[in-house]
Amino acid sequence: MSTVKEKLNTLITAEEFLDWVALPANRGRSFELRAGEVIEMPPAGKFHGFVCGNVAGILRNFAIARKKGYVCTNDAGVIVGRNPDSVRGPDVTFYEDEETADDMQRQYASVPPVLAVEVVSPWDRINDVMHRVAQLLSRGVQTVWVVDPEARDVSICRAGAEPLLVSDSAPVTAGQALADFSCPANEFFALPGR
Repeated sequence: MSTVKEKLNTLITAEEFLDWVALPANRGRSFELRAGEVIEMPPAGKFHGFVCGNVAGILRNFAIARKKGYVCTNDAGVIVGRNPDSVRGPDVTFYEDEETADDMQRQYASVPPVLAVEVVSPWDRINDVMHRVAQLLSRGVQTVWVVDPEARDVSICRAGAEPLLVSDSAPVTAGQALADFSCPANEFFALPGR
């Protein structure tokens, strides 16, 4: 991960960041905004994307079955701090607000999702991951899952509580955020039908 601060030479806001990442020179690249500084995020790889897709698919099927909520993917930005601004891109988020596809925010989300999912990338350091989790929880996200593709486990994180580590067929839950959700942890890492 590299900082782009030296290129920008100043701290920027979430709104300026949105305009900056849309520049033609930044197409196909991934960034986050940390305390006003732009950080470039390298691509994570196929297995990471596969696990993200599984998590998103499971959550989407859950939303369809209960006819409530929706899923966002592809590091959809969530504002987690102001003055200086920070924008994080969780791998998967789940919302239960009243927005429709027509009136959905086109900018970064200012209202937090009820659930955010961070799938550990090959370059991630645990301190960085836990800092992202802390920012999301302090912004009002009710539950954050930290999904580790290599260890094949899930840490369920909630504000004011120790993370709960689950693996194999143990259930991944979302607490009060999505009280009716439960899925065996190993489904996040499995090919369909296997």
